[in-house]
Amino acid sequence: MASTELDPLLALRRDLHRHPEPAWCEFYTTARVVEECDRIGVDELYVGPDAIDPTGRMAVPDEETLATWLDQAREDGASEAVLAQLAGGYTGAVAVLERGDGPTVGLRVDIDALHITESSDADHYPAGEEFRSEHEGYMHACGHDGHVTLGIGVLEAVADSDFSGTLKLFFQPAEERVGGGRAMAESGHLDDVDYLYAVHLGLDHPTGEVVAGVDGFLAVSHLLAEFEGESAHAGAHPEEGRNAVQAMATAIQNLYAIPRHDGGATRVNAGRAGGGTATNIVPEEAFVEGEVRGETTELMHYMKEKAERVLESSADMHECEVTINTEGEAPSATSDQALVDVFADEASALDDVENVLERDDLGGSEDATYLMKRVQEHGGLACYVCVGTDHPGGHHTSTFDVDEASLPLGIEALTNAILRAATEEPRS
Repeated sequence: MASTELDPLLALRRDLHRHPEPAWCEFYTTARVVEECDRIGVDELYVGPDAIDPTGRMAVPDEETLATWLDQAREDGASEAVLAQLAGGYTGAVAVLERGDGPTVGLRVDIDALHITESSDADHYPAGEEFRSEHEGYMHACGHDGHVTLGIGVLEAVADSDFSGTLKLFFQPAEERVGGGRAMAESGHLDDVDYLYAVHLGLDHPTGEVVAGVDGFLAVSHLLAEFEGESAHAGAHPEEGRNAVQAMATAIQNLYAIPRHDGGATRVNAGRAGGGTATNIVPEEAFVEGEVRGETTELMHYMKEKAERVLESSADMHECEVTINTEGEAPSATSDQALVDVFADEASALDDVENVLERDDLGGSEDATYLMKRVQEHGGLACYVCVGTDHPGGHHTSTFDVDEASLPLGIEALTNAILRAATEEPRS
């Protein structure tokens, strides 16, 4: 599947970059993870429905979309045996190395891509080097291809080390839709983890800079509201209709009027909206898809409660009905200082690391927080780290790319932090 002329990990990253897949459709990606884990020789490998709690999935696409991406993975050369395990959108994997007595240490990486068309300009590195996305309209615009590579690199490095304990690699689906973290957190695989690291590339930090503890996670909830009214002829009998678009428009206007809270930062956004069929028909259907966020999980729930009230009141005002579904959700979380210190010390010792920031705020949302909180609730420690990478274009843009020189740096820093955590067993 990957070029033999490149370093194997670099070839893996480029292979994944050519084959981006959105949430719960990461069939090819999961198959490649399985292939790499088999090559390394892990002790246990949980795939698809065995890696997650299937009832915890959020933002799952419809069956037609899942079938289309499954066929695409088959066409791209994914293993039929693995695809059979993943059918229905049960993607992701948990790889386990058992190396005798010692604590259980985990690393979480995310694996999905975005619905963005990648730049084809010659000065865009993946285009120039001929590993641009082959799935038009989709791309790895947030570095998750690099995250998978970090995970495989750490797995291989720890397997070849004198590590004593258990290592678990969590290859998590559906982060971009904040739809996969809960399912993986509730799988049971996190419940015996003593130390968990989660990692992200970039985040506006350059190659050679790392952040040992990322905080400032905004809790988030994605909402889909579908309005239903009654159609009528807009010229002859407008009074016989119940205008779903009017209800939707009222809702959007009033969502932005939700009072803010003195407990901390809050956000609301109506990101997608639509409805109706023609200019001369009173529209009977409309929808709005949006999100609310909060500096804490409690503040997010405050915003969610107010948003649901706005949506229901707007429907009632225009004599329509509304159905509200939570499409994705993630809590806030905080990185434990003991693991921050371990990563900072180990990263500082590397020649290629030029600057170590102890803490920084994400300013956005991430469903790794589900896994972090699960570990912390069971008495363990968790930490989210950033490995800087020079990235032309911002995250979630058509020109995003990672500096491949940051990958070996990240693998070494994470590996050393995991080995030290297993040896010293730090406590908060």
